[in-house]
Amino acid sequence: MTPWWIALLLVAASFLMMEFVAWFTHKYVMHGFLWVLHKDHHIRDGRKVEWNDLFALFFAIPSVVLLILGIENAMDYRTWIGVGIACYGLAYFLFHDVYVHERVKLPVRPENRYLRATLKAHLDHHKPRFFSNYGFLLAPMNYYYEEFRTRNTN
Repeated sequence: MTPWWIALLLVAASFLMMEFVAWFTHKYVMHGFLWVLHKDHHIRDGRKVEWNDLFALFFAIPSVVLLILGIENAMDYRTWIGVGIACYGLAYFLFHDVYVHERVKLPVRPENRYLRATLKAHLDHHKPRFFSNYGFLLAPMNYYYEEFRTRNTN
């Protein structure tokens, strides 16, 4: 069994690494050879289900496999890497699908500088022919600089 502090480090490291994996996959796979699955995500017409949703499955498979293998082997390191990937998936869903695109409506819309800056970067990504800002939970620093320089709230 993995010591708790190593488990915590593995969860945190795999969560953080997933932002890079998501950025790389978004830029080179989703906007590359699998554009055919991702392009409907750039057509904001209110649909609740998109071909792009298949990418959630692609990202979930390694998490599930690691969780199963880790649990079958006395909660070894694979369990905690799988947990980190799953936590990233949850954070992605809450930020991207719920907060940014409002595919699930919330009674209250949380606001803070980080969320506003990251939201702006993602919405810029959806502008025709703009296609930059490939991160999901982290945006280029200029968005945060602008948000913190121009706002005095939160």
